[in-house]
Amino acid sequence: MATLKITQIKSRIGASKQQCKNLDALGLRKINHTVEHSDSVIIKGMIERVKHLVRVEEVK
Repeated sequence: MATLKITQIKSRIGASKQQCKNLDALGLRKINHTVEHSDSVIIKGMIERVKHLVRVEEVK
């Protein structure tokens, strides 16, 4: 199974409460913070909500 490397590239200031909760659930705390998650439907749904704030790379 593939792994996704997720990096926050923009500030959460001005984002909605739901978007901030998604960033928290992904484990992203500040700009340039990077986390790795397994590639699942739930994680992809969270990323879709905050796609303008994060960068996603696929790691093998």
